[in-house]
Amino acid sequence: MKNSVSKPMSRRGFIGNSTLASAGFLIVPAHAVSGLGHIAPSDKLNVAGIGIAGMGKGNIANVAKTENIVALCDVDWGEASSKVFKIYPGAKKHKDFRKMLDTQKDIDAVIIATPDHTHAVISLEAMRRGKHAFTQKPLTHTVHEARVLAKAAKEYKVATQMGNQGQAGEVTRRLRELIWDGVIGPIHEVHVWTDRPNNGLLKTYWPQGVARPHETPPVPENLDWDLFVGPAPMRPYNPAYHPFKWRGWWDFGTGSLGDIGCHSLDPIFRALKLKYPTSLQAVSTLVNEETYPSGSMVRYEFPERDNLPAVSLTWYDGGLRPMRIPELDDGMQMGPGGTLYIGEKGKILDDKILPRSLRESYTVPTPYLPSSPGHEEEWIRACKGGVPAGSDFEWAGPLTETVLLGNIAIRRDLKEKLSGQSLNWDPEKFSFPNLPEADKFLHYEYRNGWNL
Repeated sequence: MKNSVSKPMSRRGFIGNSTLASAGFLIVPAHAVSGLGHIAPSDKLNVAGIGIAGMGKGNIANVAKTENIVALCDVDWGEASSKVFKIYPGAKKHKDFRKMLDTQKDIDAVIIATPDHTHAVISLEAMRRGKHAFTQKPLTHTVHEARVLAKAAKEYKVATQMGNQGQAGEVTRRLRELIWDGVIGPIHEVHVWTDRPNNGLLKTYWPQGVARPHETPPVPENLDWDLFVGPAPMRPYNPAYHPFKWRGWWDFGTGSLGDIGCHSLDPIFRALKLKYPTSLQAVSTLVNEETYPSGSMVRYEFPERDNLPAVSLTWYDGGLRPMRIPELDDGMQMGPGGTLYIGEKGKILDDKILPRSLRESYTVPTPYLPSSPGHEEEWIRACKGGVPAGSDFEWAGPLTETVLLGNIAIRRDLKEKLSGQSLNWDPEKFSFPNLPEADKFLHYEYRNGWNL
């Protein structure tokens, strides 16, 4: 069904998409896109980094190419953070983001790359103060928080961006053009998978499927453990949580789905115009109340929309993946991570059209979706009055919400009840109509002293 989707795009349609697995991003220099050339010091943003030792370090470095880094905040002033402090000696150092926002009045915008469970509280406090916010993926830790941040970004009229940097790349812009050109016909089914929390070599990025440690070693001198725990229930310090290993714990992270889902589901949402699912179901390895399971499958069902058919989207992690499809060329593999679109006329595995006969007979359309200047650069321009960034909170909120709904479907308390039924989702009423007891997992009560 060629040209089943018209090519004229809305503003959001022109802002890109990609997957974590995509390579070869095309970054267009700022002067070539806007003609701005040299940026005068008075035009520079004063930016603060909150959570600076991991992804935040890279985000800050990208922004520092054109803007001022005036503040750095991290609960852990150990070796990793100290290296970043040395890169920006003129930036003021903080441990508590609240004190930083209250006392340092020269901040225009913040980059937030803390553990997932503190994304929402920090982002909201910044926006309330009129600060532009760049927040790493997933946007939030709970479904409720995702709704709150999407609403707040509109209310406070600040520029926002979620840190799923692949959306600024070129590869899936071309993929969208193929799908909208009808190369494989109407799409009813999509599969997407990752090897995380493993890396395919029997090594683990972070542990899942494990119990809480019993040891209570002393808190490292440079770490403020109370600030790290933040809104989550207090527990004794253990290196099993920090650094980085927090991702696999229910209280701090969002597991493999939260880690990769906002990357790999983003291009699917854009290409197929998805927003909220109507139902979902899941299976997993053994799950406990402390960590996510070592492997899971989540299937989302999306309704018809904009003359597009209903579609089933299945997520796999922990090394699980779909069965090998017969259309693969000799030597082609279903890799450790990927995306498979199944249409009425053919399939697309990542960015390759299948079968070969369809690929060789098809004429690829002339590219027409504009390039991104870069993921952080989109946000910088939005902060200075330009068009909204490609993954602003208006876009990132519903995407994150869908990702986190999948984590609810694998909760231990619901596992048996959901073995015989799907979990229906009503986005308007913000509830699970066929299983009201699941509503309690949409959010949790914060620890005293923390609020949203």
